[in-house]
Amino acid sequence: MLEVRLYTDGACSGNPGPAGIGFAILATDGQELAAVGEAIGHATNNIAEYTALIRGLEHCALLGATHVEVVSDSELMVRQLTGRYRVKNANMIPLYEQAKALAKGFEKVTFRHVLRGENQRADGLASGSIRGRR
Repeated sequence: MLEVRLYTDGACSGNPGPAGIGFAILATDGQELAAVGEAIGHATNNIAEYTALIRGLEHCALLGATHVEVVSDSELMVRQLTGRYRVKNANMIPLYEQAKALAKGFEKVTFRHVLRGENQRADGLASGSIRGRR
């Protein structure tokens, strides 16, 4: 059994605008197992948030994680994924469905909203990817 914490973030310079994603995967002892920052082209902030989550969940699966705690500063995304809000934007529904399908591949997935200050590693990776830094 491998339990991990997945910190995710998306960033845009403008909305829409040049966008980037960032995610960091930590073991329960705090050891960083992976950290990725990647520019994804022109997108909205919501697309960047979901893209970061999807890529992060894919990476968790590659690591063999069984239990994933997703940590994000996107209150909208977390509330959509926990069923508190509906996804109304037609462009977002495929990303939402992909994220939900990936989540079903783990024994347990939880989603937790945090303030931006508690998500600094993923935020730095996402913002840095727009500026060409990792």
